[in-house]
Amino acid sequence: MSESSTTAEKLSGAQSLVKSLEQVGADVVFGIPGGAILPAYDPLYQSTTVRHILVRHEQGAGHAAEGYAMVTGKVGVCMATSGPGATNLVTPIADAHMDSVPMVAITGQVASPSIGTDAFQEADIRGITMPITKHSFLVTHPEDIPAAIASAFHIASTGRPGPVLVDITKDALQASGTFEWPRTLDLPGYRPVTKPHTKQVREAAKLITASRRPVLYVGGGVIKSGASKELKVLAEITGIPVVTTLMALGAFPDSHPQHMGMPGMHGTVSAVGALQRSDLLITLGARFDDRVTGKLSTFAPGAKVIHADIDPAEISKNRTADVPIVGDCKEVIAELITLLRPSETHPEIADWARYLADLKRRYPAGFDFPEDGSLSPQHVIKRIGEITGPDAYYASGVGQHQMWAAQFLPWEKPGHWLNSGGLGTMGYCVPAAMGAKVGLPDSIVWGIDGDGCFQMTNQELVTCALEGIPVKIAVINNQSLGMVRQWQTLFYESRYSNTDLKTNRVPDFQKLAEAMGCVGLRAEDVNDVDAVIDKANSINDAPVVVEFVVHKDAMVWPMVAAGTSNDEIQVARDMAPQWDGETL
Repeated sequence: MSESSTTAEKLSGAQSLVKSLEQVGADVVFGIPGGAILPAYDPLYQSTTVRHILVRHEQGAGHAAEGYAMVTGKVGVCMATSGPGATNLVTPIADAHMDSVPMVAITGQVASPSIGTDAFQEADIRGITMPITKHSFLVTHPEDIPAAIASAFHIASTGRPGPVLVDITKDALQASGTFEWPRTLDLPGYRPVTKPHTKQVREAAKLITASRRPVLYVGGGVIKSGASKELKVLAEITGIPVVTTLMALGAFPDSHPQHMGMPGMHGTVSAVGALQRSDLLITLGARFDDRVTGKLSTFAPGAKVIHADIDPAEISKNRTADVPIVGDCKEVIAELITLLRPSETHPEIADWARYLADLKRRYPAGFDFPEDGSLSPQHVIKRIGEITGPDAYYASGVGQHQMWAAQFLPWEKPGHWLNSGGLGTMGYCVPAAMGAKVGLPDSIVWGIDGDGCFQMTNQELVTCALEGIPVKIAVINNQSLGMVRQWQTLFYESRYSNTDLKTNRVPDFQKLAEAMGCVGLRAEDVNDVDAVIDKANSINDAPVVVEFVVHKDAMVWPMVAAGTSNDEIQVARDMAPQWDGETL
């Protein structure tokens, strides 16, 4: 953040807002104008450094800001007007809060005298979003805008990242005031801890040295802290097996022999087995989410817990930590490496590592091709990854296709996976992919979406077409809300209540894509899959939508039913793994 331009000058609040965005280095804003925010759009029109991308729905603006932030490491910015414009940002704000995405949402508000009168397009967006933001500002004077924007960007991007709301009244935008960029930020009480306490790290090192069945339980915090290289060093000098959560895919290479896969409801047998039979969980930037733990009281029953997280509120929230460490994961891992490096590789965990490697060998991720010759969704997603490669960036919607993407795409590098992990937001994929492509225009960005999710936010493809954002979207069309249908199959005796989308060409996704200015492609035969993927990858001057018409009865396996123990994992319907070597 620049500390220049501290000389006071008279500007309108709107001009002050735009100048503040320039000062913090914001180069892209996703938004839609409206009455209360309209004054800001006049100076924004004249800015030479801040690009505004006109989205088709405010939810799209928020998810695009998330996608941009995820791949660039910068703060994503979205903007909307008061009332419905602001409330349409609630879902992406909640999404960013759950997944720790640095985002600043700027909203217009009705004029100060009208607040609390139920004025036209008035909503208390600050009150509405208070539980799902790191902090929020209501600005009623133009002089307060620079400090609010500077503070918002600082809060969003430091400590545990997250969304910050800046709500500015229309009269504050219209009035003139003194612009003065703050030399220091007045944020009493905001003191995020990044350096871990040395004593706690030493205690963790002792537990690691004494353990026989340790596991590195890696969460999204490792990616947020940029600690993937350090993680690899720690894993290799100790020989400890690694599991990476849905939010941490790519933090440790899939291809590495110590990687046991993703844990949780649809995780690998080797990852779930590693956690359940461990005697020590070395938890780095993870939060013991219910989708990972299953029935909490039965999770990793014999394990002690080291829990390192930059957010002290996460530690011992769900599982009591034997060694709590508050600090940035990168610094925690670096200190552990220093303490453990002099030690010999731990030969006592060799049997444990061999046992898990055998589980991994015996229960690999796999799938069956449909007997009727229709497309396998797993095959489609696997081929997208194999043909496009691990250098591409992949976004997904939520549901079966999200889990298949997690299971079958090549996760070799950190930060290449964008998904709504905590909130589970249908409609995330298209705008998030759009934001990622804006952030990294020279990279390939694929969105893996379902036909249900796609119909929630596909209008942002119009934005992509008009703004020159050539994303590639795969629509996995099983003509149903697939994950809900899977649960109905397994737990509701196949009573498919309101999950059949009946999308047999209604809409015709290929024609819909073309109507929105995109290239529309379709594959219904296995022999066409590679060709359409190659065709999509060859098009770099327009968005591409590829509809893959797949079998509707495909299911995601393995699976741990909600609310049950991870010990009850099934590799297929009514098929449990054989837990050999339980005497370890």
